[in-house]
Parts: sequence; structure tokens; C-alpha cells
Amino acid sequence: MKYLCQSMVKPIKSILIKHPEDAFISQENLNNTYEEFNYIGCPDYEKVLKEYQSFESIINENVENVYYLPKDDNTGLDSIYAHDTAKITKKGVIYFTMGKDLRRGEPDVTRKYLESIGIPTLGSIKGEGKMEGGDVVWLDEKIVAVGRGYRTNDEGIRQFKELVKDFVDEVIVVPLPHGEGEDECLHLMSIISMVDQDLAVVYSKFMPVFFREYLQKKGVELIEVNDKEYEYLGSNVLALAPRKCLLLKGNHDVKKKLLEAGAEVLEYEGYDLSYRGTGGPTCLTMPLFRD
Repeated sequence: MKYLCQSMVKPIKSILIKHPEDAFISQENLNNTYEEFNYIGCPDYEKVLKEYQSFESIINENVENVYYLPKDDNTGLDSIYAHDTAKITKKGVIYFTMGKDLRRGEPDVTRKYLESIGIPTLGSIKGEGKMEGGDVVWLDEKIVAVGRGYRTNDEGIRQFKELVKDFVDEVIVVPLPHGEGEDECLHLMSIISMVDQDLAVVYSKFMPVFFREYLQKKGVELIEVNDKEYEYLGSNVLALAPRKCLLLKGNHDVKKKLLEAGAEVLEYEGYDLSYRGTGGPTCLTMPLFRD
């Protein structure tokens, strides 16, 4: 099958997601495990299923090929956030050693599935290296920004650079702040979502000055997210195609600014599905082929 995703904004032709029936499993499982996964309260399983139905329908209406990760006993609640285990490059998939210990079983499951549908492996982050997909943002096919934080370390970045050196011109390392602490999920994609090559939704409060100035110098218009909407994942925006994006419903200011910038905005209810696990639409999806 076709694969390539060295872009955050080109039209998504194929995508990988995981249904909550195969990740959250049941209300009993949520009750027993949500605290160790550091969720913001326990999700209501029935509400999750309804919210996911809305989310899933938008994906199916806008993406030609939708693939589903299977249920696996080596994964937990966070496996619903399919984005983080790997990145799809022109030469195959790079699999990550997850920075969150409870997610260490996920990459092998993703690898087994992607290889089964014909997507080859380029390599893996190994040993002391740590990396998560939410820290990898393609600015274009030749330039990629990588967040250095608690989920992605220097050794992981070194290995990643080695794996992409033949087809990537520049890897920009972006230091991430301590934020709310080591246990919180703070990725580079928590503070920037590309909506088009020249348009991004950002939370500048957590963005290094050099990186913000770099984006502006490249001609990227920055849509600023306020503190309240950052907390409700307003900076987590999935580009289905250039200036056609998916947003967690309730982020009114971000939506207004996106519309003013000429973007089409689709929304889904996701309080229990996304907010409680701090995983927005980009986290719920792994685009396999953008073209």
C-alpha cells in the first residue's frame, strides 16, 4: 500500500485509528486504571462511545482509507491515542520507545499491524533512547521539528537524526518547558498544530523564542491559543487537508480565528474521549499517507 507522511497538512488519504472498545475496553477497566494513566477523572465509557462515533464519522467522511489497530493485552488506555508510537517516512516506519512507561508495549503492536498491511520498517529508537510521535512535527518534507522534553530525550533525537539523514535536510530540536510536571503529557504538538504550510495554531507561552521567530521568518501565520482553551486542547488541531481541520468542540476563540484565516473547521464532542486523557484529534490519529 501507499505510505508517506512527511507533512502535517497535505490531504490525508490513509489513516490509522483505534476504537475505544479495543483500548478502553469497559467501564470497569476505566475505573480500575484511569488513575495510574493520570487521566483527568474517569471517562464515562458510554459517553466515550458516543463521542467516538461522531469523531469516527468525520474521519470516514474525509479519509478514503481508514485502518484500525486491534485490541491487544500488551496495551492500555493510552493506546487509543494512536499517533505516538511511530512516524511514517518515505523509506518506511520509525518506531519509538515510548517515554511513558505504561505505553512501552504499544510500538510492537503497531509494528506488527503496519507490517501486516504492507508498510515496511525503516528502524526503531532503541536502548536509552526515548521518543514519542507527538514530539515530531514536519514543517515540510525536508524539515522536521522535534520537541525535547520528558517524553523525548537526547539519545532518542540522536537516533532519529541518524535514521532520517538521507532524506531530511534539517532536524530542529525544540526544548520543551517543565510545564505542569513530569507526569503531564506535554509534547511539541501540544503547543503547535500546522493547519497549512503558512498557518499554525500555537500556544506561544510554552514556545521557545527562537522557534517562534523561525516560524514567522518562514512566513507562517500564528493563531494564538488563550490559556483557557489551551487547557481544553485548543492547540491540538488535525489538518485533514490544507486549511481543513478538526478541532475539539468548545474552543470557540480558536475556531473563530481559524475561520477568519480562511480555514474550514469541523468539530466533535470529546470531553470524555479527548479531554480526560489529554489527547486531541491529532493524538487519536496516525496518518499513514498524505498526498
